[in-house]
Amino acid sequence: MMENPNKKYMKGFSEKGMWTKIKRYAGKTGQRTVYTVLLLYYAYKRKDTPLWAKNIIIGTIGYFISPIDALPDLTPILGYTDDIGVLSFGLVTIACYVNEEVRTQAKNKLGTWFKEFNEEDLKAIDQKL
Repeated sequence: MMENPNKKYMKGFSEKGMWTKIKRYAGKTGQRTVYTVLLLYYAYKRKDTPLWAKNIIIGTIGYFISPIDALPDLTPILGYTDDIGVLSFGLVTIACYVNEEVRTQAKNKLGTWFKEFNEEDLKAIDQKL
């Protein structure tokens, strides 16, 4: 079984923390990043997602939430590049648990922060899964 590289960030995971970070930084992180977090979150909520995958999701989202990571999020643009890399790794690792229902839930919730979003950008993420 794969060791979760974000294990130390698992304790930083909380749904409240995730929603707060998205609400506060959605415009800065962008729709692709928010969509990736939402895909991970809704895959986590599925009953049939196994514990090992849920642990990867928790660590990955915990890293995203953490104010202390490889590149501080206070640095414009550059500060989120490590978050995007970690989120992408986590998403690809648990990709088989991202089904159409998860995608639909993520897109519906994405509309909370982005009234209009580019479907092509989201398709680019979906195609990697």
